[in-house]
Amino acid sequence: MPKIKLPHRSPHIDMTPMVDTFCVVLTFLLLTSTMTQPEPATVDTPFSISEIKIPDFNAMTFLLAPDGRVFMNIDNGPDTILKFRPKILTEMGKRYGIEFTEAELRNFEKQKSSMGVPIIKMKEWLNSDDNNLKKALQTGIPMDSTDNQLANWILYARQVNPAINACIKGDTETQFLVVEKLLDILQEKNVNRFSLITTLEEATVNIEEIQQ
Repeated sequence: MPKIKLPHRSPHIDMTPMVDTFCVVLTFLLLTSTMTQPEPATVDTPFSISEIKIPDFNAMTFLLAPDGRVFMNIDNGPDTILKFRPKILTEMGKRYGIEFTEAELRNFEKQKSSMGVPIIKMKEWLNSDDNNLKKALQTGIPMDSTDNQLANWILYARQVNPAINACIKGDTETQFLVVEKLLDILQEKNVNRFSLITTLEEATVNIEEIQQ
């Protein structure tokens, strides 16, 4: 009796479910993720072997540019209802006699990158849509003896959020006088503990030296 030969058919794979799943995941990531805003100054941080992560909340970060400009960034806190940033800006406005509108406060709240704008230029910076103008206004936060705005930012940041911690991100070419001035201001505001942000460097272990 002859054998029954089954017809040979090439396999068929339906990719529709996988494509649909991929589109759903991609849409979810696009809707929930936030774009990282570039920093106003490029900073080449020194290397270290520390693996302690930068805190996501309750942190005020100072960015020290190679040209001596100082920038500052403050988070909104671990809960979205806290809204620390607009509260701090409101206190700075009261200090310098500037009244910020609700739209300006919300705009400042949404800023993710560090800012280095003198307070008298803050309204112009917040209301401008010209990226070149906004960049030109980033001349650094004044911290001289006649107008120490950085000290006031630190003061009101600590008043609004007592749990805030200081982090310093400096360039390898930043002059020591700038770092020393920042440390003096922090100590004046009773901030005696701070973290230095560095680039992780792989630690190498010499087995022969250990055996010796």
